[in-house]
Amino acid sequence: MVMLILGCLIFFGVHSIHIASPGTRGQMVARWGERGWMLAYSLAAAVGLILIIMGYGAARETASLLYVPPAWGRAASGVLMLPVFPLLLATYLPGRIQRGVRHPMLWGVVLWAVAHLLSNGSWADVILFGAFLLWAVADLLSYLYRPAREIHRLPASPWNDIISIVAGLLLYGLFVLFLHRWVTGISLM
Repeated sequence: MVMLILGCLIFFGVHSIHIASPGTRGQMVARWGERGWMLAYSLAAAVGLILIIMGYGAARETASLLYVPPAWGRAASGVLMLPVFPLLLATYLPGRIQRGVRHPMLWGVVLWAVAHLLSNGSWADVILFGAFLLWAVADLLSYLYRPAREIHRLPASPWNDIISIVAGLLLYGLFVLFLHRWVTGISLM
């Protein structure tokens, strides 16, 4: 469990620099250059992610149950997950979805985390999915006081929404059928 918590602290610490101190990125780029900053940021995030994956895998086997998920939790999770992949794709494919939702990736993370908290109740699950949920909500709230940073995306097109929805639902179907089992070892079927 310690490895999972340490991984979350590193991963979300790095991803929260812009929330807690919006000017830090600019200062680090001025000091280290764009590549130096991106290298340090990416390495720290990768270390955190590796610790999360290894820590969650180990903790999942021994973590005690914090709560029993509701009987309807699994069905609700399936419904909540439907828009997640289209939202993730809409982050990089500008269109009406992106304009309407404003921060589609963060909303996708919120839905993903809530869906998993509704169907999993161990301490390891609450730490992992709860950390993602808290971070995404904090990041969404931080946009109330800080300007959005430009994200490299494809050019805007009316087709982007169609691509986001169709490809996102296809990914959802693939995850339900076999990718979730391949990635996590847990079959949804």
